[in-house]
Amino acid sequence: MAEPVISVAGLGKRYWLKHQQRADTLRDSIIGAVRRLGQRVTGRHVTAADDEFWALRDITFDISQGDVVGIIGRNGAGKSTLLKVLSRITEPTTGRIALRGRVASLLEVGTGFHPELSGRDNIYLNGAILGMTRVEIKRKFDEIVAFAEVERFLDMRVKHYSSGMYVRLAFAVAAHLEPEILIVDEVLAVGDAAFQKKCLGKMQDVARGEGRTVLFVSHNLPSVRQLCRTAILLAGGKVQATGTCAKVLEIYQHGLVDLVPNSVPRPPSDLFHRAYATSFTVENDAGIAAHCLTLGKPWRVRLGFRVISTQRQFVAAFGLKTADGTALQTAWLPPQDLAPGDYEAEFVQDRVVIEAGTYTVIVGLSESDRGLQQFEAMRIDITADDAVGYYPGTSGVGLVLNSMQTTLRKV
Repeated sequence: MAEPVISVAGLGKRYWLKHQQRADTLRDSIIGAVRRLGQRVTGRHVTAADDEFWALRDITFDISQGDVVGIIGRNGAGKSTLLKVLSRITEPTTGRIALRGRVASLLEVGTGFHPELSGRDNIYLNGAILGMTRVEIKRKFDEIVAFAEVERFLDMRVKHYSSGMYVRLAFAVAAHLEPEILIVDEVLAVGDAAFQKKCLGKMQDVARGEGRTVLFVSHNLPSVRQLCRTAILLAGGKVQATGTCAKVLEIYQHGLVDLVPNSVPRPPSDLFHRAYATSFTVENDAGIAAHCLTLGKPWRVRLGFRVISTQRQFVAAFGLKTADGTALQTAWLPPQDLAPGDYEAEFVQDRVVIEAGTYTVIVGLSESDRGLQQFEAMRIDITADDAVGYYPGTSGVGLVLNSMQTTLRKV
């Protein structure tokens, strides 16, 4: 099997909010170091968690040579951040990326252009940035200019270009300088309809005729459907669905995926010194975080939580309920003593046994004699062509009790 051109494993990108944004100056670095020291001395670790924002979390996928992949999702889903990390504009916080081949990116209008230089000079400048030799650029120069339709303005400084002219020239350079991987963000929307059509045709030629790989982000779903063979749906910085373009677009358009990020609320202040949930994920049979499961297929639940101090046995649990509040499936860890630290509980089942429908996932943490935290974590959709032989969602309370294999590990 051929080695993938793009391989991403466990990718995460974290930003700091409020006062912990970046250590841009020596003063910021000193203040940050003192703050972290104070947290260690006092034993308080919640401030950093409150101030961190994960734009991407646990992103994993492989893309083969010649694939044309659409990346879709709502605003704020993490699409542009993912492309910036893949383009090496920004460094990932966690995870690994392997890119096999030269990458050309078109992420923002005028990226890589110098406003004081002419269009002619910027073609050579941008080509050099992409790793092309002067001979290679010169060989493609006339094609680039003709495609961009800027012949009359070639010797004008690009700071006087319109946004449409910027995009035409930037796309022409990126597409014609023979990258093995072409990454294009929603920036094409700036161009007019005729140029967008022209760009889509060029990307099809690059991928299908020349065997290069294209990543395409757009809210124009007909364009994604026309261009892409496969797609990745992002929501809340996580991969929610992957597969054929038609399948992923159907999930996105018909609301089979909850487009609101998994919700792990901030715990009440009295739990900061006891225990509280930190993360929650449902995974499908491919091991990918998902809001859509298939009846009869394996699935997994991961619940992260932090124990600060406990004098009693600790229990972590979750359950599924219908829209009218009927509980259908529950699973829990056996009560046990836990030392302070971060933990991940894993619940695994060899097949989904609840009939097709939409359910709410409830998460609960408790000590042996009292409840600590309970919240609605997410909505989950179960799909199937035939639900016969499986548990129906209308047959009573607590139908499936603790039918999942459970493990607990300290992280």
